Amino acid sequence: MPAPLPLTARLVAVLLLLAGAVPASAQEAPPPPGSSSPEMDWMLGPFHRPEGINPLFTPDSTSTFDGPLRERPVRWESMATFNPAAAVRGDSVYVLYRAEDRTGRMEIGGHTSRLGLAASADGLHFTRRPRPVFYPQNDDQQRHEWPGGVEDPRLVETEDGTFVLTYTQWDRDVPQLAVATSENLVDWTKHGPIFPGIDGETKSGAIVSRVEGNRLVPTRINGRYWMYWGVPTIYAATSENLIDWTPLRDSTGALQPILSPRDGHFDAWLVEAGPPAVLTADGIVALYNAGNSRARGDASLPDSTYSGGQALFSAEDPTRLLERSDEPFITPEHDYERTGQYERGTTFLEGLVPFRDRWFLYYGAADSRVGVAVSPPGSGP
Repeated sequence: MPAPLPLTARLVAVLLLLAGAVPASAQEAPPPPGSSSPEMDWMLGPFHRPEGINPLFTPDSTSTFDGPLRERPVRWESMATFNPAAAVRGDSVYVLYRAEDRTGRMEIGGHTSRLGLAASADGLHFTRRPRPVFYPQNDDQQRHEWPGGVEDPRLVETEDGTFVLTYTQWDRDVPQLAVATSENLVDWTKHGPIFPGIDGETKSGAIVSRVEGNRLVPTRINGRYWMYWGVPTIYAATSENLIDWTPLRDSTGALQPILSPRDGHFDAWLVEAGPPAVLTADGIVALYNAGNSRARGDASLPDSTYSGGQALFSAEDPTRLLERSDEPFITPEHDYERTGQYERGTTFLEGLVPFRDRWFLYYGAADSRVGVAVSPPGSGP
């Protein structure tokens, strides 16, 4: 910010402005694209963690599952429960969460992941189903999903009530972003990898949606659906039907970056698409996950910790960044967010729903548990 003018100069400037003598170029310029304004009125929230609620879910060694690809029952959520998606149907919030068993190597990504389902009348107190609802099977996706499993879901609901799930298929070699659909959140149809032509890992699909009551509904912009995806840089893709997606590329044919890491900030190491992006009166608000680099980023945060940021994109051009938060709006602060499989800490954002006139944000904590943060009453869409 430039230094303030001396009092005399300020008086002269005001008189000249009133007289119409100050050219527009001499008046205060708006912030450049991609920087944050002092007010940041476009951001969702503010969010706080409800007293006495977190963590919502912790590992459960009593749940067993006789899965189709194991010769014996497995304790499917005994290692970790984390990284949740969320949706509202009727008067209840449903959370689809990633659960890991204790098979495989004792390291991050070394187990098998499945998706469990839990329901809540208030968005805070949940009842979990005893069996997973989404998991690797003897089907045409087995080679993409076994033995690592299915991970990191995001959820939206179409106008006709169909749930669209983006998730990661993990064969313990290359993670691939995939899509599935359901009418009831229990019975799913898998449609396979979203970007089979991309050589390398693809993850984290956040579909741009509008708010309809308590639902996040995919919305067309310029005739197409949009999705933000990827890590360590966020890209975009478009679709005609929410199943088949085309990634945006630049004039050279390379993937077109939409949001990139920034030196000197909490997101200097990486950025990764978060929950579904929300179309608002100000533009498209995208919550994203941000990895810190202690050497190049925010020295007040641990190295490689995951916090949450927000970015505002144009509603007319979803690739055009308008503003971006300079500080994280949520970061690991509590023991359940900093102890577990990922001890450097995560508040990893994947589930967002409008419910009871406020926002409910569901996140993974230290790759081990599920947490929730909510906005104040009356702060919803």
